[in-house]
Amino acid sequence: MFKSFISYYKPYKLIFSLDMLASLFVSAIAMLYPILTQIMLEDFIPNQKINLVVYCGLALLALYLVRMYLKYFVQYYGHCMGVKMQADMRRDMFKKLEKMPFSFYDEHESGKIMSRMVNDLQVVSELAHHGPENIFICGFMILGSFIYLAILNWQLTLIIFACVPLLAFISLFMRKRMDEAFTKTRVETAVINANLESSISGIRVTKAYNNENFEEDKFQKGNTSFVKARSKAYKRMGQFGASTGFVTDIFNVIVLLAGGIFLYYKQIDFAEYSAFIVSVNLFINPLTTLINFVETYQDGVTGFRRFYEIMQLKEENDTNHITKEKLTGQITFANVSFSYNTTHDVLNDFSLDIKKGQKVALVGPSGGGKTTICHLLPHFYDISSGDILFDGKSIKTISNYDLRQNIGIVQQDVYLFNDSILENIRYGKLDASDDEVIRAAKLALIDQDILKMPNGYQTIIGERGVKLSGGQKQRLSIARVFLKDPSILILDEATSALDNATELEIEKALDALAKDRTTLVVAHRLSTIFNSDLICVIEDGKLKEKGNHEELLARGGIYKRLYESTIK
Repeated sequence: MFKSFISYYKPYKLIFSLDMLASLFVSAIAMLYPILTQIMLEDFIPNQKINLVVYCGLALLALYLVRMYLKYFVQYYGHCMGVKMQADMRRDMFKKLEKMPFSFYDEHESGKIMSRMVNDLQVVSELAHHGPENIFICGFMILGSFIYLAILNWQLTLIIFACVPLLAFISLFMRKRMDEAFTKTRVETAVINANLESSISGIRVTKAYNNENFEEDKFQKGNTSFVKARSKAYKRMGQFGASTGFVTDIFNVIVLLAGGIFLYYKQIDFAEYSAFIVSVNLFINPLTTLINFVETYQDGVTGFRRFYEIMQLKEENDTNHITKEKLTGQITFANVSFSYNTTHDVLNDFSLDIKKGQKVALVGPSGGGKTTICHLLPHFYDISSGDILFDGKSIKTISNYDLRQNIGIVQQDVYLFNDSILENIRYGKLDASDDEVIRAAKLALIDQDILKMPNGYQTIIGERGVKLSGGQKQRLSIARVFLKDPSILILDEATSALDNATELEIEKALDALAKDRTTLVVAHRLSTIFNSDLICVIEDGKLKEKGNHEELLARGGIYKRLYESTIK
């Protein structure tokens, strides 16, 4: 994990080096003050060298001006570097998420994923900037102040530094407890984000059922858990800060008592004692900074660990051998078995030959495996055993890009982006011209509806197309597929949520779309699939019957019972 974190510094080696160099000069300039204090008390003032006192003051002022600019450089460019590293991690995480299989999204809520990408990486950015800077500056200051204090009086220095092991012990002891508390806080933050995303997305359902109070209670439970987790983290921080602060206060007590005794017995003179008091702060301040940095470190490490967990997950299986070959549409299911988990097969030894340009309907009871077949064709999931062949080639040898480029899907639940109608249709072919988009809209029988809208094709349709009717959403999704022009078409309950009049309009568009394409239709309304070339009855993950409408009715089996139940 550490090597992975360090790798994000590579593109910014120059700015990182300049940041560390600037930090070095900031620390070095800070070391000059006690040295000049000692020289003035021992030489310039007793010997009345007032000119040198003035010159030293002016020189120190000039150096402080330089340090002011260097601090600005460290703060500005250091933070910019951290933000860019955060952006790189977010980019890599987004790419990773794009390559994850459907099963990942079945198990992870989008709100929790967003929390890892936004909240967790925000604290990683702070660690990326302040981590090396604090360690470098504070390390230099502690080492430099120790050497200078030892030169002034090594016995007194050793007495003071005797407290350091105690400070180290407390830090190590508290670190694990803080790690646990911060991890719990991250988890609860993700839960809140997930609940919020779910509640906002489903706000219309909430209002329709007057369940606002229920949603508020559900959100408050997560909110309360977050407060408890965060309170525990603050408790650990408070214990850590109070105990380490007490130890650093002891440093001042030791300097006051031991230094006074050394001065009384003339082991050091007044100038050395004054310089010692000033220099001890040069040691205590960076030590305190390092101690306080533990919070940022722990928060950042926890955030990066959650990022790293995502980055280590197994990606979607793919050959990555893209040929951009056009498939003809011949499909063979060869003894395919599949399960979403290891306990129950959704498909069991399923075999089926589909010819090029054939319209095949999949019917049967809910949960029989119809939609699963539609999910396996674009390789959204890996089959457990058997094979699926396209034009005689195994699905395992065809890249996901090539496969999905040849498949168009129209589902009952249409997803539309909060963008213009033009761009929503263009999503089917990103390099399509406006004329191509308009032609696709005409083929989908949605062009006239679009022209009646306030801004025509530039009309913004709202999140998930909230400003459109169900039929308009469906026809927009059909226009997308027309624009994509695939050789294989999947219609998964594409009209089941529509009224009869709208369904007839959509059916016209779908018939035009299915022409000269291999088409799989999943439908509960058997009236929509009477004209299919082949009807397959799927039950318990197996192909029970197949044939055309008349053949299956004559057989008097499952299909006939389904048909008779729909016309009663």
